[in-house]
Amino acid sequence: MAAWTWRFEKTDGTQVEPAVTPEEFSTQGDAESWIGENWKALAEGGADQVRLLEDTTEIYGPMSLHAEAEAEAEAGAEEA
Repeated sequence: MAAWTWRFEKTDGTQVEPAVTPEEFSTQGDAESWIGENWKALAEGGADQVRLLEDTTEIYGPMSLHAEAEAEAEAGAEEA
């Protein structure tokens, strides 16, 4: 059975310890749901981007943890 995990990195690709302890997920959907719930705390804790791995194979990444925060700031500025 495959294990889905996240790798947490700074912008330059250096691996960092996540602020929220992740688990191994049994499906890609579970892993993506978890990152969706925890991305803000992870970004505030020092991770800039993540990569999704299935066992040792990179599925995608790097994916910025700041994109949604930047989009929210822009949306807030437009409303003002």
